[in-house]
Amino acid sequence: MPASPSVSNRLERHVRHLLACRACPRMESQPVSGGPVVSPIVLVGQAPGTREPVLGRPFAWTAGRKLFKWLEQATGLDETRARQRIYFAAVCRCFPGKSTHGSGDRVPAPDEVANCSRWLEAECEILRPSLLLLVGRLAIERFHPPAPLHERVGRILPATIAGNVVDTLPLPHPSGASPWPYQEPGRTLLAGALRLLAAHPATHVITREA
Repeated sequence: MPASPSVSNRLERHVRHLLACRACPRMESQPVSGGPVVSPIVLVGQAPGTREPVLGRPFAWTAGRKLFKWLEQATGLDETRARQRIYFAAVCRCFPGKSTHGSGDRVPAPDEVANCSRWLEAECEILRPSLLLLVGRLAIERFHPPAPLHERVGRILPATIAGNVVDTLPLPHPSGASPWPYQEPGRTLLAGALRLLAAHPATHVITREA
């Protein structure tokens, strides 16, 4: 997908600045980035886990394997090509640490989400995407009021970011800890969401040279 030099250069500078961010002292890693991929699709995750900072890329472990299977089902792109053609973002870009109240990772605090929101705003201002893939509740609630997953997954919802109206497509988180995508109504709603992704004009753009 050809991009103007100005967009590519701005995105490359943006990613360099993102990787240098140290705004949240309670976070337990440095920022993780998928790189300066110019794309009409921005995938918004929740926050990196323990493996992503070590491996240096988003969705680098078990949840990522499931996510890329979903993306390949919808787009025909394997993981390598999906990473090359989709811009990977997140509500928070650093690993927040393990939860002190049970298993799993700590949910980023409101101030950490606010600190990191400027990166996503800037990315959407540079890229002007036509589709945001919102993976998991934290990502969905960044753009939409809290609601049960069955009221969000399986439909395209408009949202505004960086002054632009954009389609959002909520997806459940592919964590193995959640059975929601594999039980009804989650299984059917996820299948419907993947059909919507397959049919979206932004997907046609990124798969044009597949």
